[in-house]
This record gives sequence, structure tokens and C-alpha cells, in this order.
Amino acid sequence: MQYRTNIKNGDKVSALAFGCMRFGKDDAATERQILTAIEGGVNYFDTAYVYPRSEERLGRILANNKRRNAVLLADKLPPYLVKKNGDADKILATQLQRLQAEHIDYYLIHMLAGSTEWERLRALALPEWLARQKEKGVLRNIGFSFHGGLPEFLPLLQATDWDFCMLQYNYYDENQQAGRAGVEAAAAQGLPLMIMEPLRGGKLATGLPPPAKAVWDHAFPRRSPAEWALRWVWQHEEVLTVLSGMNSEEMVRENARVAADALPGSLSPEELALFTEARRLIAAGTKVPCTGCNYCMPCPYAVDIPLCFSTYNDLALQNRFLTLFAYIFRAQSHQASLCRRCGQCLKHCPQRIDIPERLKEVAREMEKFPYKPARALIRRFMRLR
Repeated sequence: MQYRTNIKNGDKVSALAFGCMRFGKDDAATERQILTAIEGGVNYFDTAYVYPRSEERLGRILANNKRRNAVLLADKLPPYLVKKNGDADKILATQLQRLQAEHIDYYLIHMLAGSTEWERLRALALPEWLARQKEKGVLRNIGFSFHGGLPEFLPLLQATDWDFCMLQYNYYDENQQAGRAGVEAAAAQGLPLMIMEPLRGGKLATGLPPPAKAVWDHAFPRRSPAEWALRWVWQHEEVLTVLSGMNSEEMVRENARVAADALPGSLSPEELALFTEARRLIAAGTKVPCTGCNYCMPCPYAVDIPLCFSTYNDLALQNRFLTLFAYIFRAQSHQASLCRRCGQCLKHCPQRIDIPERLKEVAREMEKFPYKPARALIRRFMRLR
């Protein structure tokens, strides 16, 4: 495993980190994946208060002192649930209980939206609360995760004396959200940088439009699209560690293999040119830039928002007839037309997608003729089985 040094505190952090948002349903398989990661040298595990059962499962697996002492735990405070004094105390107490831990090594304000939200949290004395927890040793390092644009990001860097921060960054998003300019700004301030969504929710690994996939199929040396994407992020010397939401032992081993020699500056100019072409082709074939993070869920009107967008994006990948029937089967009772534009989802989308407007677009495209008769026929067939 490659380790990079946190310049703030000297921690040796594995270049590959385990993102625990997308744990599978099989607890035994999840435990094997985590133990495989630790055996392979991964020492940074990232979870959050709002990830379903993630904290509990991670805490149970790491309850053994030998395992806990071998890793750095990262967890996150959801700011939208901090509405009054005492809320942060309750959340942290729950997190420590779930994690079966006495301290958290890296603690983030989750998806900090910008200066307005930070001022609201300041009014609730959250910075002072964080400082007290750090002084007690309960929280070792304080940072924030961010999904917005550069104009909102730069003031946040100056808002307080942060220990680190986390950004979404991958070759497709090089010039989106905070982007390369945000990466460079954080580094200029001396902040260790954790990277999330290096594969954009798997889209850069298995969800590429055929022309973009062909770029990697014909590239030399032969590498999977996922390996190319990960190497692009590790190419940056500003990056301390890269989170990957791994869900199989094979994926853990493969990513650990890649991390071992994906050093800063290791890609050639010719290889870097491939990313420019792949980025152009992906943009041409993507209708909605959804990463499938599920932060927008649940919808009060039962719309499966990520599923609707994923199937809609599949129009660029496969036969229209097959995509329509996949939409009918997969989105039954959760289709885009159920949206009532309440706007609840807008508060939680890291990609700043106008979800109600795009769902209207999905319904217009996916639910026109022959959607209704085909749906009725399929439902009738299912009842007859």
C-alpha cells in the first residue's frame, strides 16, 4: 500500500480509503471486505450519521481493539439536523455508541453548503462545540465535506482553522464543483485533502457511454476504466487519500493493487490526453449528472429519483425499446410522473441538480406512448403468473 503523510499531524494515511456509504446487505460479506482492506494496508474508513446502518456495522467489525487501533475512523455530522443547542451532543453520542469507539479520528461537517449555513451553525456555537470536543480528544481532526461550486468553497476555507477537507473530484469533474481550482486552493492553505466520488458513483467504471469506454479499451497499457480513473486522482500530489465505495473482496484487492504504485505525476502527457477525450465523450452521452448517492431519498411521493435518472441515462447506452421496458419494470409505482415538485430533494442534492425539472423531462421522454399500454400489459402479465 502507498501511504501519504498528513502534513498537519504526521498521520501516515493509506492512499486508498474505504468509503462505507454503499455497504451491501450481507453483513458477513461486508466484514470480509473490511478485513481484506485492513490486511491490504487500508487504514482510513469513512462513514456518516446518515448512512443506513453503516456506523453500526463498521463499529461491530472494528470492535476488536487490534482492528480499531490499526485504522483511522472518519465520521460526519449532518448540519441540517443541528437546529438547536444540544443537537450536536446527541448526534455525537449516538455515533460513538454505534461505532463502539471513544474517539473519532477525522470528523466532518457533512455537505457544508456554504457561508450562509456556516453562519447559522456559528450562531448555534458549533465551532466552539467542535473545539471543546477536540480539546477533550473525542474528535481528533475537524474538517468538512463539500459538493458546491468554487465561489462557495473559497470563503469556507477561511471560515475557521480547519484540519482537513473533502471534495468530490474525478477526471469528469475536473472543472465542475470546486474542481481543480478548489484542490489547489485547499493545498495552498496547507489543508490535507480527502477525495470522494473518484468514479462518480461507479459511472466512470461501468456506466460509460460506448464511445468513452472505447477510449480505455484501446488505450495502452491495458487497464480497466476504473483503474484509469483512480490513477488520475492519485496523480495529484495535493491528494492525501481517495475514498472508494468497495463492495467485493476482489474490488478491494484490485484497488489496493492500483494504489500501490499510482504515485503523483506518474501519468504521461499522452495518457493525460486520453482523459480529455473521454471527458468530452461522456458529456455528450450523459443526460443527467446524477451519481446515485441517494441523498435525495426518500421522496415523500415515492419517486425513486436515482433509478429514474439512471434509466434515463441508459438511453444513450442501449436500445430505446429495452430501456423503456427496463424503466417500466424497475420504476413501477416509483415513476418520475409521481413528482409533485415539493422541492424537498433539492436541499440534499450534492450535484445541485434541478431534480423536479429533470424528473419532468424524464416523464416526458420515458412515459410517452407506448409507456401506458406497455405498463398495463406487463402488470396484467405479472398478475397472471
